[in-house]
Amino acid sequence: MNWTIPELLQFSGGYWGACALHAGVKLDVFSSLADGAKGHEAVAQRSGLDARGTAMLLDALAAINLLVKATDSYALTPFAADCLVRSAPGYLGHIIMHHHHLMESWAKLPEALRSGAPVRGSVSHGAEEEVRESFLMGMFNLASQLAPQIAARLDLAGRRRLLDLGGGPGTYAVHFCLQNPELTATIYDLPTSREFAGKVITRFGLEERVSFHAGDFDTDGVPTGFDVAWLSHVLHSEGPQGCINLLAKGVSALEPGGLLLVQEFILNDDKDGPVFPALFSLNMLVGTPEGRSYSERELVEMLTGAGLRNVRRLPAELPNGAGIMAGDKP
Repeated sequence: MNWTIPELLQFSGGYWGACALHAGVKLDVFSSLADGAKGHEAVAQRSGLDARGTAMLLDALAAINLLVKATDSYALTPFAADCLVRSAPGYLGHIIMHHHHLMESWAKLPEALRSGAPVRGSVSHGAEEEVRESFLMGMFNLASQLAPQIAARLDLAGRRRLLDLGGGPGTYAVHFCLQNPELTATIYDLPTSREFAGKVITRFGLEERVSFHAGDFDTDGVPTGFDVAWLSHVLHSEGPQGCINLLAKGVSALEPGGLLLVQEFILNDDKDGPVFPALFSLNMLVGTPEGRSYSERELVEMLTGAGLRNVRRLPAELPNGAGIMAGDKP
């Protein structure tokens, strides 16, 4: 990419639009318009906001094509109605609020670069309830976009028991079971995920086939007897030794001939791209003691070192530089 000065300055100030979106979601102004168009004063009154500021926010949201303004009235676009109204089945506000909760630590990136230590507390299991919900259900928001496609592409024929290790709300476990009628799944995650996983399991009517096992994969053992293990976006929270330990537990959960699958944001072997995995490493710097994105070569070495054979990257085109690595237990 050959930068121009206008592009650089627009990139530098790009957070303005994101902050407007975050404010709209946090204050739930989109839901205020779900039952029809309104003026800014009606939205302000319903949401408990200042009228002048509300008019500015609604104008900004109209400018970025999430609202439609007609005279002094504002209405939802079809996209906003589908994705930004809290009661909508396709609501994406959880992941947007998770992004909002990350912003303070990103503003402290220079501090993290000086110290090499995280500058934020937990935004997942140790966080306050609203922050934890945004993280876990934000992961549901993201995984719901990809899990049906991934489940359809992966050949799990003949597999009967799947372990979703560090599975959070269990989105992938659910979709693997929907795609494979003979499959059952166990979600393994911290106890704070149980409530959210239960809601997802019930939503899809899989109470008889998907279960939740509470535990901490850093300190506890994991259940055994599985013929496939799925680790989606958990390695990047760990340093190299933590990844090795976690993969060893994943392998120990498998029967001989079992398949271990890892989904991650994967850097190229020079680690200077793709863009998202490179930036995501900085997100792990500000948020974890040792986590980062890993290159394909590093992941191959880790999976091989864990005792897996036929380690390979599966041919899957996924957004944000994500990829799926696979290995077989002898």
